[in-house]
Amino acid sequence: MHINKIMLAFGVASSVFLAGCGNDTDYSKTPEVIPEPEVTPPLQAFAPDGKLSAQIRRTTYGVPHITADNLESLGFGSGYAQAQDNLCVLADGFVKANSERSMYFGPHASIDFATGLPTSEDNGNLVSDFAYKALKIRQMAEEQYPQFSYNSRALMEGFSAGYNQYLADVEAGEQEAEPFCAGQPWVKPIEGVDIANYLFSIALLPGAANFLDLIFYANPGDGQEYLPRIVGPAPSMAQTAFIQDVNTKLLARANTITTPETNPRNLGSNGWGLGKDKTENGKGMLLGNPHFPHTGNLRFWQSHVTIPGHLDVMGGSLVGMPGLINIGFNKDLAWTHTFSTAEHFIMYNLEMVSGDRMQYMYDGKPLPITKETVSILVNGGPAGMLVAEKDIYTTIKGPMVEAPAALAPFGWDDGQAFMIQDANMATKDPVDHWFAMNQASNKDEFQQAFKNYDGVIFNNTMYADKEGNAFYIDDSTVPGLTDFAVVQLKTNPAIIAAKAQAGFTILPGNTSLFHFDGPTPYDRAPKLERSDFVQNSNNSFWSTNLAAPLEGYSPMYGAERGQQSLRTRMALTMMEDAAGDDGKFSIDELEAAALSNRIYLNELIFSDLIAQCEAQGDTPVMVSASLSKDISAACSALKAWNGKQDNDSVGGALIREFAHLFDQNAMLTVPFDATMAAKTPNTLTTDGSALVVLAHAALNVEAAGFSVDTPMGMVQFVEKSLPDGSASGTKLPWPGSHNAEGGFNVFSTSLSGDDTLIPQHKYAPVMDAVTGRNMASGLTAEGYQIRYGSSWMMAVSFTDDGPVAKGILTYSESSNILSPSFADQSILYSTEKQFRPLLFTEDAISAAVESTLEISMQKGE
Repeated sequence: MHINKIMLAFGVASSVFLAGCGNDTDYSKTPEVIPEPEVTPPLQAFAPDGKLSAQIRRTTYGVPHITADNLESLGFGSGYAQAQDNLCVLADGFVKANSERSMYFGPHASIDFATGLPTSEDNGNLVSDFAYKALKIRQMAEEQYPQFSYNSRALMEGFSAGYNQYLADVEAGEQEAEPFCAGQPWVKPIEGVDIANYLFSIALLPGAANFLDLIFYANPGDGQEYLPRIVGPAPSMAQTAFIQDVNTKLLARANTITTPETNPRNLGSNGWGLGKDKTENGKGMLLGNPHFPHTGNLRFWQSHVTIPGHLDVMGGSLVGMPGLINIGFNKDLAWTHTFSTAEHFIMYNLEMVSGDRMQYMYDGKPLPITKETVSILVNGGPAGMLVAEKDIYTTIKGPMVEAPAALAPFGWDDGQAFMIQDANMATKDPVDHWFAMNQASNKDEFQQAFKNYDGVIFNNTMYADKEGNAFYIDDSTVPGLTDFAVVQLKTNPAIIAAKAQAGFTILPGNTSLFHFDGPTPYDRAPKLERSDFVQNSNNSFWSTNLAAPLEGYSPMYGAERGQQSLRTRMALTMMEDAAGDDGKFSIDELEAAALSNRIYLNELIFSDLIAQCEAQGDTPVMVSASLSKDISAACSALKAWNGKQDNDSVGGALIREFAHLFDQNAMLTVPFDATMAAKTPNTLTTDGSALVVLAHAALNVEAAGFSVDTPMGMVQFVEKSLPDGSASGTKLPWPGSHNAEGGFNVFSTSLSGDDTLIPQHKYAPVMDAVTGRNMASGLTAEGYQIRYGSSWMMAVSFTDDGPVAKGILTYSESSNILSPSFADQSILYSTEKQFRPLLFTEDAISAAVESTLEISMQKGE
């Protein structure tokens, strides 16, 4: 996106005046001095006498039930079991966070691992490594590791010990590691600080990690000071040629940079918390449905963790979470998360000191920009291993950013420059926060976790419990701005315009009026308690329950009274009509709603579209000045379609392509009305534009080699890759809808968010039959190759006898092709489209145990 030149600066004199006009109290959360929690023996953080031990029982579908007597041993069992299931994903994440990708894989992120050659010479690894050096997460992890709580350190150190024990067992021939990474030099032992560093990197995903290019290219000169240099003795001719080639491609890359998106990974989810008024038995129910990539740092993994008498919780976690559950339940309560619309960083527009690009003004005084030279190792292939260095630039609050050439507004010149401050930078709260949620036994204790910590990073939270309470909060980590700054966000035309152009908040950096030192506190976060329901499908907090819209919060949390996505409208519709005649849900009805694969576009316009189709008959529709299409076959497919996106849904691809081309704001005649947010906009235009879209969609389906009435199961599929990145040849028909259609159980072809170097095959996209460009749907001649979407799905109902839960991990528990849990749940979802029982009680677990592993080690030996 190209935007106009931005200059946001408040003069010092006017700043003082404005300060007197507004409340400039800093409401950012003051870091509390939280004493180490008093634990009742025998629960301990660290293992007594350094003896780690854990039991890992696996039940059907490879689910590990991990039991230990202390937190360190629990982390030990979790680290071992996660390495068994997802070693390569974990190892690659550690390499990325440590700025070591170039050392092991070379400078380019797109590698053909069968040949070792780059498939795209993008310098992605080089940019990532230097940018993470500039973010200084490894440095901060090492410096601040002693400041983590005892509980966090115990879990992280236990996890690293379990991971290392697995590597040792592989080396001893007692375990068989994933073929892609087994024995590779980048799969190496880790320490607790590596887990801290990894968690620091995950925390930046919704913020500073979107700006790696701009961090890499930032420099105060007019030339090319961002280019890396070879360090050491005089380079060989091969090394000189290698670095010259790298730099040539970095110069080309500079001209392709666009404005970073705040959510380029398209992260999304659905979450429902049902209270006593919305359930058949008058107790709480919960639906968790995160939409995440099938692999990479954001891959989910299911487990059940127990410390007898102290902790007993089951659910799904992102790989690398040490010993705890991110989305799950215990005997008293359940919770889930969705990606929040909140912003977690601020870009500051700095006012430079006249004649000095290395100083900026702040409250009338100059502050320095620091230059530091950092180095990384780069595998140059035939050129050998090189040490490359470059200069990075930071302020006391965060790294400098610059977009060269293509985005001059974000330039660094004599008058202005830009820097990023991320509220999640080096956060030490996530492990403690989720541990508190895992341990909570009632609503008050659950809410106290949010009062004590700011560790959920980028999530909304939906909650339900056995008492029938439903609770929502967006206490994701949001910059804690002053009242004055919040008012300016809402009213200042320049600030509003800058955000509209850039897609994220840009504030003046020359005054403390806009500074923040920590997150927004609990009492200022959007939250809602209900006895009927709370829900979120990635619209803002405002529409949590339209009977009680949430208003009056900082714009940093998202929009109020804004138009809802088709997916949110589908969710709200199902909340009203999917619970049977009594309007109250059972767990079976909750599962059926989640997997119904209804799409809101059907319920919004398709009866009108079919009527227009029938009126058109076989008269061709003009798609462009030189292209027409008879849509009678497409109309027949529409009429035969079952209103869902299941494997047997005739015309599923036609519906998908139509949805991606349909513009609801242009083709619906009744505009959005905030008082009818779940129902507007509506009413299909009669100007014929929808028929043009249908004709265009039909052409695209046929261009890919499919007929317009092909069932979705013959077009949409999951096909796992072999260890060398080639196709396995086994395509699983895949039921599911898409965001563009207003689906709820959504999937997509996007690789976005799959930030991993693990090789995966992909098919060439089919070009749009009218425009000749890539199609947004990702349709190929093979169909829709699913890589993202509903992952860990879970429905929990509280009863007099405890929780009853069902769920599924759609892409299965393990990424290891040698594991029996590599594809079992994928096959279940593909063929049956159903949840499976989640085995929580000891009786259920004991009856289904398929293997038991007792692991132990003595630290220091």
